[in-house]
Amino acid sequence: MSDTVPPRKTPASAPDLLGHDPASEALRPLAERMRPQTLDEMVGQRRLLAPGSALRRAVEAGRVHSMILWGPPGCGKTTLALLLAKYADAEFRAISAVLSGLPDVRVVLAEAAQRFADGRRTVLFVDEVHRFNKAQQDAFLPHIERGTILFVGATTENPSFELNSALLSRCRVHVMEAVSTEDIGEALRRALADSERGLGGQGLDVSEEALQQIASAADGDVRRGLTLLEIAAELAEGGGITEATLAQVLADRTRRFDKGGEQFYDQISALHKSVRSSNPDAALYWLARMLDGGCDPAYLARRLTRMATEDIGLADPRAQTMALEAWDTYERLGSPEGELALAQLTIYLASTAKSNAAYVAFKAARRDVAEYGTQDVPLHLRNAPTRLMKQLGYAKGYQYDHDAEGGIALDQTGFPDSMGERTYYEPVERGLEIKLGEKLRRLREARERARRG
Repeated sequence: MSDTVPPRKTPASAPDLLGHDPASEALRPLAERMRPQTLDEMVGQRRLLAPGSALRRAVEAGRVHSMILWGPPGCGKTTLALLLAKYADAEFRAISAVLSGLPDVRVVLAEAAQRFADGRRTVLFVDEVHRFNKAQQDAFLPHIERGTILFVGATTENPSFELNSALLSRCRVHVMEAVSTEDIGEALRRALADSERGLGGQGLDVSEEALQQIASAADGDVRRGLTLLEIAAELAEGGGITEATLAQVLADRTRRFDKGGEQFYDQISALHKSVRSSNPDAALYWLARMLDGGCDPAYLARRLTRMATEDIGLADPRAQTMALEAWDTYERLGSPEGELALAQLTIYLASTAKSNAAYVAFKAARRDVAEYGTQDVPLHLRNAPTRLMKQLGYAKGYQYDHDAEGGIALDQTGFPDSMGERTYYEPVERGLEIKLGEKLRRLREARERARRG
């Protein structure tokens, strides 16, 4: 974790945390060979594993508890689980929720139970645990309670949404963060200096600028950074990683984005809130991030249209028209040309006047509908196409507003008799709603005077 810790040399005769045979060391990827063997070798996670932190003290003392490690890919979840087993002197077993089913889980749990009976603990690491269904997650519960296993689940998704409450109640959730560019650079330098597990024996000539480019392209993923470095080393000519080499290696760099996952919803939330906060620059950044990550532009067009109605509303009615036109423009042009229409719309929505008055008014009206139930339409407002309806009083007393003075029948109610007059819509003092508010205030005051008179 510390930036000043020198690279640790592992004796060629000693197996690593995963028990790999040293004879096959060169066949494994660089990221696997450079997997940290101690807590001090881990980069990043300063908050979680800082000297003196609760988790670090527990791990170093061998007092390991069942836990969920929640964080992005390449942040060190698997490595931390391995170190937990090492410091606790426990057997390490790993399964993947992507590749394993309930029969596989039962086999591993049975082995752990036998090992527990023999006096040895098992750290069971479950990668992508959120992919297990409820029955599969429930299978771990009695074994966690009895202490048969020290459960370590790894997930890139929010545990609150993806894991059973029963499993969460038995585990502590630790949030792991994406590793910074500086820390990934430290991991790369260690790999270049380590002649036992890394690339130290190859005599590579790599500039600090090149390392920074690789670290930046890793996008918070240490494993990805080491993989990019390994590819660059394989392509290097004459022992030097040149700009031309880097151009090949980093040509298809992509950013982290999980369609339908938490990052997806976090980013659309950031876009919406930036528009609402009248920050066109931030809104444009999040739009570009989502398009870069592969988000369907039609989905973005739909969400932007929603912002036009929910957050701008009648303060600027042109916003909804522009949203529909931008959506139509994208449908006609496609990507990438049509994306410019979405960018222009985003800038306009963020820059124009905002009002949620119509949104609030509609919710208030719906609450009254739910509260008051089925109310009869007042007789004077009912339709009266037949003689019988007229005899029953339908439309009786209705005042045709165009014939009234000023074009409005002020003493005529529009609500069911049992409800009385209600006020839902309260225009804000922004944009067109300033004028709408002034007009409605005059009308409401005039109606109140007419009712009293």
